[in-house]
Amino acid sequence: MAMLRLFARPSVLYLNPTRAIATTASKNAGLFTHEHDELRNSMKKLIDSEVNPYVDQWEEEGQFPAHEVFKKFGDAGFLGITKPVEYGGLGLDYSFAIAAGEALGTINCGAIPMALAVQTDMSTPALARFGSHHVKEQFLAPSITGEFVSCLGVSEPSAGSDVANIQTTAKRVGDDFIINGQKMWITNAFQADWMCLLANTSQGQAHSNKSLICVPMNTPGIHLAKRIKKIGMLSSDTAQIFFEDVRVPAKNIVGDEGLGFTYQMMQFQEERLAAAALLTSPLRKCLDTTIEYTRERKAFGRAVLDNQYVHFRLAELETEIECLTALIYRAAELYADGEDVTKLVSMCKLKGGRLVREVTDSCLQFWGGMGFTNEVLVSRFFRDMRLISIGGGTDEVMLGIICKYMGILPKLGKKK
Repeated sequence: MAMLRLFARPSVLYLNPTRAIATTASKNAGLFTHEHDELRNSMKKLIDSEVNPYVDQWEEEGQFPAHEVFKKFGDAGFLGITKPVEYGGLGLDYSFAIAAGEALGTINCGAIPMALAVQTDMSTPALARFGSHHVKEQFLAPSITGEFVSCLGVSEPSAGSDVANIQTTAKRVGDDFIINGQKMWITNAFQADWMCLLANTSQGQAHSNKSLICVPMNTPGIHLAKRIKKIGMLSSDTAQIFFEDVRVPAKNIVGDEGLGFTYQMMQFQEERLAAAALLTSPLRKCLDTTIEYTRERKAFGRAVLDNQYVHFRLAELETEIECLTALIYRAAELYADGEDVTKLVSMCKLKGGRLVREVTDSCLQFWGGMGFTNEVLVSRFFRDMRLISIGGGTDEVMLGIICKYMGILPKLGKKK
């Protein structure tokens, strides 16, 4: 494997390959290598100097400066880790994206890692894999450098996890698509330069009449109707968006017309695996800070940590975190080898969403009254990470997928 070189510049560490790298970590050596450690460490240095010192301020303000932050990550090479070298990416295999996800999880909130993951793992995978040179040059390349901020337009008020039921249309008129409809729960919407939009481009079967289209967000007819207030992810802007006769060039389509549903299902795999990978660092941080707090906190003449229930419960949670991490690594390694990991990724998403609720709730309880304030990190993660069991496919959707792959999903039809 070619070595990676780190070039230090003021405030930022730049990561560049001596040549394109597209190999899978040796199974004998495990999933991660020294190069993965370099990637993690350089990203953590960027986070510690350019992000974490400002997280509390951005949470209070209800938005972080996406263009400023994304440009710093783009300059360091972190927005195109698995993307093609010819468009500015590093060309690394997916195991490096998992290492990056673990590093992103060291940001002291859930909103900013999620916003960055939208750019790297939700709005651009299909574009990088199936897009024409035109859309890659116009939308992928500036997204990799951080000049553009992207968003993903899939969910609608009546079609969240039920992607096949989306109602937004993009009708072909000459050399253009005319888009009408609405999208809901759109992360990065107020700062995005473009959207990866899923729309119905023809009549017919719900799984074969959809296409992904790159839509510039400054196009006339796009209305950001509502800034959605959430219980968590406070520094990430989220919007409801309406499209009224929005005209975009037909050449902005990603891949083949009618394959949008298939492409989006592929994108969901990276989104869900990324969501799970982003959890491991917050989970460990919750556990570590709780151990530290309960060791110092005294109740009834001894440290809270000295109660058997407390340290046994923390040991149980540590075990669960290790199990989730091992599952994520297995799915990532198989995905990097080109195997179908839909079942394993669904398990990662399901287990991660449930475990983060379990860990943050248990740890918050051990913080007592302080856990019910906005002053500690555990309470922020308690609010932010509740989204994992909802966004990108609910727990129930994940269970349905797992059942399908197990061959135990009931067949739909008339009851006898």
